[in-house]
Amino acid sequence: MTPEAAQYLDKAAKDLREARQIATLGLAEVTARSAYYAAFHAAEAYIFELTARAAKTHSGVRHEFARLARTEPRLSPEMTTFLAKAYQYKEISDDSMAAESTVSIEHAMVAIDMADDLVSRVRAILVSGR
Repeated sequence: MTPEAAQYLDKAAKDLREARQIATLGLAEVTARSAYYAAFHAAEAYIFELTARAAKTHSGVRHEFARLARTEPRLSPEMTTFLAKAYQYKEISDDSMAAESTVSIEHAMVAIDMADDLVSRVRAILVSGR
C-alpha cells in the first residue's frame, strides 16, 4: 500500500472513531457527517492506490470510486450508493437551514455501520495488494 493510501485510511479510521464518540452525545447530523468523511477518505485511499492520483472534489471522489469499484467484487454497489447518500448527510450538517432537512440518530448509526464496512473492506483490499 502506498504511504498516501495509508494516510487516507488512517484519516478514515479517525473519522470513524469520532463519529462513534459524537453519536454518544446524540448529535445525529454531526455523527452522520463524520461517518461520511470516514467513507470519503476510504474511497480516496482506494482511488489513490489504483490511480496514483487524488480526486479534487467530493463529486470527483464519488464518481471515480464508483467507476473503480465496479471491477472489485469485494465492494458492493451499495457502497457506492452509500457514499452518495452520506454526502447528503454532510450537506445537511454543513448547510441546511430547513427544519425538515435533518438526520435521525437511527440514520446516523446506519451511516456509521456502512462507513465501518467500507473502511474495513478497502483496508483489506489494499493490504492484500488488490
